[in-house]
Amino acid sequence: MSSGWHDAARRAFPWMRDIRREVHRHPELSNEEHATAELVAQTLERLGASPVRYAGFTGVTATIAPKATGPTVALRADLDALPVTERTGVPFASRNAGRMHACGHDLHVAALLGAARLALEAPERLVGPLRLLFQPAEEDGKVGGAMPLIRRGALEGVRYVLGQHVEQTVPVGSVAYRPGAMMAAADWFDITVRGRGGHAGYPQSGPDAVVVASEIVVGLQALVSREKDPVEAGVISVGMIHGGERPNILPSEVNLSGTVRTFSEPLREQFQRAIARRAVGIAKSLGADATVEYRRGYPPVVNDLGVTAAVAEGFRQAFGPRRAPLYPVPVMGAEDFSCYLTRRPGCFWWLGVATPGRSMADKHSPNFLPDERALVTGAEALLVAAESVQRRGP
Repeated sequence: MSSGWHDAARRAFPWMRDIRREVHRHPELSNEEHATAELVAQTLERLGASPVRYAGFTGVTATIAPKATGPTVALRADLDALPVTERTGVPFASRNAGRMHACGHDLHVAALLGAARLALEAPERLVGPLRLLFQPAEEDGKVGGAMPLIRRGALEGVRYVLGQHVEQTVPVGSVAYRPGAMMAAADWFDITVRGRGGHAGYPQSGPDAVVVASEIVVGLQALVSREKDPVEAGVISVGMIHGGERPNILPSEVNLSGTVRTFSEPLREQFQRAIARRAVGIAKSLGADATVEYRRGYPPVVNDLGVTAAVAEGFRQAFGPRRAPLYPVPVMGAEDFSCYLTRRPGCFWWLGVATPGRSMADKHSPNFLPDERALVTGAEALLVAAESVQRRGP
């Protein structure tokens, strides 16, 4: 099976690989992607596109075939890296200390540039305009880069929005889609527990903020096991506990920080209320005080059913059913691609990067090393999905 884009994508593979490795050598953190954004803009200019840069903002956009008559489809790639020290040992490893493209965004950038090259080489094949979104700060986790790009008009005139992310559980050469909920909402909380403090040899002078904080950690897990409907997915995790300076001194204050992952707005609201109630209640019952700060992060990634059906049909025709499977379950990771989906119908899918027969580290690991052959599939998948949605979309 072939989409008609495959041969061109294969020919463009060395070019895409060189771009990917250049981006990988010079990773930049969220909202610091100045060199990466400039590389993208200059590459688009060399290809014959007209990139849009933004003052004080590291995003880049461009529109291909703006006069095409079909609906406009936005295709998105994220630019930022992670604060990780690379350990892959490859010749093109990060040259920026403590920075690494450990989540595959370098591959996303190169694949979208590859799709742009293929589209510009054969504009007569395009059903409608393509809006390219090169977005910063996906890894920010709090504000992200999608909303600032949307506020700058990136979705004006756009009918559908599409995107992809590398996935180490999917073999290279394959894509995996899922209608409806695909990734979770990610919220964040900080709890400050205040006790009395004092000598560790005299705990009766308490309340002991460490013990109170420990009770709160356990109590939060009961919200998941006893207050949530057991058939609905949800996670509350405490990732940081800070308190105390010496082992023989009881601190007067302990700070807890964690994350909440949900797929539905009612459960999201329930957890937000329940965390505050549980933390304050436990602290009070032990003679201490607690304050809770709760911040909403990215909403859940929920793929439009009609758009996903069109994308899936295009994938099956281009790659065959075995290379375009239904992904079995949603995941608790989060993505600010969700912000686009709250404003336009669209689809987000997994791009396989696992080499068959080779053990592979997870995303965000210092050893994460995706199979670069995924660039061919990634460029092709973006164009196949866009064409399919423009022809079959709701």
